[in-house]
Amino acid sequence: MKTPLPQTWNLERFFSGGSRSEAFQSFLETLEQEVAAFSAMLGELAPPQTADAAGLMPALELLQTIDNKIREADSFVGCLAAENQADKRAVILGGKVKTLSASYASALTRFDQLLTGIGDDVWSQLTASPELASVAYPLSERRALAAEKLPPELEALANDLAVDGYHGWGEAYNTTVGKFRILWEENGKTSELSAGQAANRMHSPDRAVREKLFKLWEEQWAEHADYCADALNHLAGFRLKLYERRGWDGIHKEPLAINRMSKETLNAMWGVIERGKDAFVQYLDRKAKLLGIGKLSWSDVEAPVGQGSKHFSYDEGAQLIVEQFRRFSPKMAEFAEMAFESAWIEAEDRPGKRPGGFCTSFPIAEETRIFMTYAGTASNVATLAHELGHGYHQHVMNDLPALAQNYAMNVAETASTFAEMVVADAAVKSASTEEERLTLLEDKIQRSVAFYMNIHARFLFETRFYEERARGIVSVERLNELMVEAQKEGYRDALAEYHPHFWASKLHFYITEVPFYNFPYTFGYMFSAGIYAEALRQGDAFENKYIALLRDTGSMTVEELAEKHLGVNLRQPDFWQRAMDLSLEDVKAFMSLTE
Repeated sequence: MKTPLPQTWNLERFFSGGSRSEAFQSFLETLEQEVAAFSAMLGELAPPQTADAAGLMPALELLQTIDNKIREADSFVGCLAAENQADKRAVILGGKVKTLSASYASALTRFDQLLTGIGDDVWSQLTASPELASVAYPLSERRALAAEKLPPELEALANDLAVDGYHGWGEAYNTTVGKFRILWEENGKTSELSAGQAANRMHSPDRAVREKLFKLWEEQWAEHADYCADALNHLAGFRLKLYERRGWDGIHKEPLAINRMSKETLNAMWGVIERGKDAFVQYLDRKAKLLGIGKLSWSDVEAPVGQGSKHFSYDEGAQLIVEQFRRFSPKMAEFAEMAFESAWIEAEDRPGKRPGGFCTSFPIAEETRIFMTYAGTASNVATLAHELGHGYHQHVMNDLPALAQNYAMNVAETASTFAEMVVADAAVKSASTEEERLTLLEDKIQRSVAFYMNIHARFLFETRFYEERARGIVSVERLNELMVEAQKEGYRDALAEYHPHFWASKLHFYITEVPFYNFPYTFGYMFSAGIYAEALRQGDAFENKYIALLRDTGSMTVEELAEKHLGVNLRQPDFWQRAMDLSLEDVKAFMSLTE
């Protein structure tokens, strides 16, 4: 791999000129015309009465063209807004894309009505035809869900109102976090830290730094809490009212449907996690002892243990990832190498960037882009591997029809977490000293704690928040109480101090595209553990099977996916327990090393 590697991404490849791009403006104008043409086309179509797909094909082809273009446009403006939170033109463009998306979604309600008007017998024959076979599952899924929604004209109205209502309140978080600044003094110099920079520095090995920064972090979010509470309450209120009008009786119905999984699977997963938490409480207690404190505070949970922490330059981190990917999958390693060398990754540590990390797809260009702020920690390397896993998932699906590429968040997190697991596990096994092994093992266990305890706390909080929001506005004070109660339950009261304003600080609570942006992470983590165990068992023979699994993620439920490719039943605890056992082995090794 050629070094030094670029640490800023290339967006000019898509539309030259950033948020002032004339090419992008032209792209949006064409997209707007195509959405209008799609809507007009649907006005003239009637449900076919015979198993002849010819009448549906023009609409279906235009639908998939628009679908790809909206994804391309949304990814572009998302990247612009993330790399520079002061780019107000990017925010305006983002609003334009959301408006186009809403118009498209409204047209889709008429397309869905067309599907529901087709008789069951004719539909069965149509979806078995060569023209529709490759997109039969997503089309059938749309048809079934449409039958549970409001009449098309009301769904279209809801989509239109959502632009400045529902989605507008989601954007309020981005505006708030863009104003977030922490004054920080270091080495005699005072600087302003963005939310992303502050979050990175809260992993400092110096407890005094962590405690001071966390105090400032809480204070800053307390100052912004009223704005965040407004946004969160109105987002939830919109959802609840829409669910009520549709006759939906549960707040988990939509996120479960989006993630193509059953309530039985979700309950089986959480049940195994609950039963496995005792070991992680013991780990947290041992970590507190190693850090020389009685009980961990929130800011200590992800603190490094020991003196084995290693700084990885960006090039070193990239090389480690590529090497470990190659041990499992040469194709995945080749993809990662290409992404690093081709400037697909925005990793530079600089002011003005939004916090967090993501991978986003440009389906027309058949490329992805990865965003993060890289500071050289083992955790940063893991995040980079995680996002590359997302990128590889999309890479192996690029040749599929647009509808068959729409995989859910939980299986998206499977591919990313699998990639992260490959790197983390190999790093632990190849550690040159016991101290280094302990540090890397502890970093790996931190991710288990995040998925089993932190994410569980988020799920508990959001579930209870929605229950209270159904009865009226929830105050900042009550949101703080709900958050701490959920964190105490999620962590089995293993901490001395919690994060009351976590609900305000976490972007995931404000994402409008996917409600309950939490449990899919834990699903992905545990599902990937099961896949990883199978990969270790099969060795080289598993690479192509893994690709086949990824390619099916947009064309079946997770239960069907697991049955077909792994031969397991996700509604039962057995699979989840085997995944948990892998995590428990890490805890046992940690406890043994620290006796």
